[in-house]
Amino acid sequence: MEVIVNNKATVISESATLEQLISELNILSTGMAMAVNKQLIPRTQWKTFSLTEKDEETVLAIATSD
Repeated sequence: MEVIVNNKATVISESATLEQLISELNILSTGMAMAVNKQLIPRTQWKTFSLTEKDEETVLAIATSD
């Protein structure tokens, strides 16, 4: 199925979860947040959050200052 990741069309497995998307795209999940259709999804829901055709995912890097 096709989803939009950071404004780029991306083909992923049918009925993929948010966690599977992160794995398929080899995205390092440390220090990041994910939004689907402009709504932040808690990390505790990534494993079970099902994606649908044309969902818009946004990968957000978390910046910290030391």
